[in-house]
Amino acid sequence: MSFDIVSIGEPMIEFNQTNRGEPAYLQGFGGDTSNTAIAAARQGAKVAYYTRLGEDAFGDLLLKLWAEEGVDASHVERDAAAFTGVYFVQHGPQGHVFHYLRAGSAASRMQAVPEALLGGARYVHASGISLAVAGPAVAQALRRAKQAGARISFDSNLRLKLWPLERATPAIAEAAALSDYFFPSLEDARALSGLDDAEAMLDWAHRLGAKNVFLKLGAGGVIASDGSRRVAIKGKNVRSVDATGAGDCFCGAALARLAAGDDVFAAARYANAAAALSTTGYGAVAPIPRTALVMQQLAAEDLHA
Repeated sequence: MSFDIVSIGEPMIEFNQTNRGEPAYLQGFGGDTSNTAIAAARQGAKVAYYTRLGEDAFGDLLLKLWAEEGVDASHVERDAAAFTGVYFVQHGPQGHVFHYLRAGSAASRMQAVPEALLGGARYVHASGISLAVAGPAVAQALRRAKQAGARISFDSNLRLKLWPLERATPAIAEAAALSDYFFPSLEDARALSGLDDAEAMLDWAHRLGAKNVFLKLGAGGVIASDGSRRVAIKGKNVRSVDATGAGDCFCGAALARLAAGDDVFAAARYANAAAALSTTGYGAVAPIPRTALVMQQLAAEDLHA
C-alpha cells in the first residue's frame, strides 16, 4: 500500500490544564509526529503512522484516535512489557510547561520500521524527539527511505530533557542533511547552530544539506527557503489560548500541501494559517483545523490584503 506521508515517532496521552492556576485537566492526545500525521490527514493527505504502544488502555485510545482520523496504523506494534507515554501541560505567565512520564516507554523500544511502509511512502517524516526516544531505528528508517526514493521531512524538535545538546546536535545535523524539508524552530536553530540571526540560521540549515527549510518563528510566522529564494510570512492575529502542538500542525499541513502539488512557499502560507488556528483551542490534536477552515482564513486574508 502506498501513502503520501509516513510519520515515525512516539505518540502520547495528553492531560492539558484548561484553567490557568487550577488543577483541571482535559484528556487529549499528543506526541509530535502523531500530531503531524493527524494534521496532514485532516488536510486530505493519505497518511500512515509507525510506532510501538503498550498493551494498555492508553494504547487502545491512540489506535481508536488514528482510526477516527483516517491515519493508517496497521503496522503499529504493541509491547506487553512496556507502557504508552503520558505528559501533562500546565499554563502560566511564561507560556506552557510540559511534564513527561515516558522513560522506558514502548516507543523507546522500537525496532526496524517495516519495509512495506518505507517503500510505499512519498514523504517520510520524523523529528528530533523521534531520534532522542528511538534513535537507531529512526535514523536507519530515514536512510532506508531516502534510498527507496522517498522525500525526507524532519522537524528538529530539540528537547534537552530527553538528551544533552552534545548528543542531539550531531544526530539532528545528520537527519537534516538527509532532509528534503527541514522544519527547525527559531529556538532550536539558535541552540543547535549558536547563531542569532534568522538569515544566518537559514544559511546554516542549507549548509547541513537541507534542500528546503521552514524556519518556524512561533507567533511571528515562518521564513521559507528553497535555497535560492526566501519568503517571510507573518504570524496570524488569532485568539490564541494554547500553542501546544502548533509547530506539529505546521509540519503536517505543509506536508499535505506539498503532497497535493504546492510549492514550498504556498505550502508555508497554508501551514502558517493552519498552525495559528490550532492555537485557538486547548490540546495538541482537538483544535487542528480542517481544510475548509484554513481556506476560509486564507480567503479572509486575501480579501483584506
